[in-house]
Amino acid sequence: MTLTAFYKGAVLRRGSEAEIAAAMHAVPPPERASDLLAFDDETGRQVDVDLRAVADNTRPRGRPALGVVAKEVTLLPRHWDWLASQRGGASASLRKLVETAMKQGRLAAQCHDAAFRFLTVMAGDLPKFEDAVREIYAGNPVGYDHFAHDWPEAIRLHGRELAFPA
Repeated sequence: MTLTAFYKGAVLRRGSEAEIAAAMHAVPPPERASDLLAFDDETGRQVDVDLRAVADNTRPRGRPALGVVAKEVTLLPRHWDWLASQRGGASASLRKLVETAMKQGRLAAQCHDAAFRFLTVMAGDLPKFEDAVREIYAGNPVGYDHFAHDWPEAIRLHGRELAFPA
């Protein structure tokens, strides 16, 4: 799961939950809780990040700290041959294939909903919010840009990225 953290309306960091927690822990405490927020890039939902683990500063060694989980995969010999010939090896190739499939597999409606969730929190009080959301659901990125033009850049761009992924 990739998260994006915002600090006072600007992107603080994009990365794993551990990376986001470290970045959030490093900034001065905000005056308002709404000045420091994290969002799931897949769903657009606000995520509560546990900063207590960062205070401990104890991280396990090795790849489990990155969230890597070992499981068995059964493939035909020709599949293993192809994976072995790829740069980075079988695991890296499989991760790239899965990430690509996950991005391509998202329906437009899922992307629009994710953008709506994010923008409701970050831009719900901004001018032309309703108009911009209507353009998202109409599948019109140009219309979205028109209505969101005066919003803080980080919020406008992240909303666009969620709604209309490349």
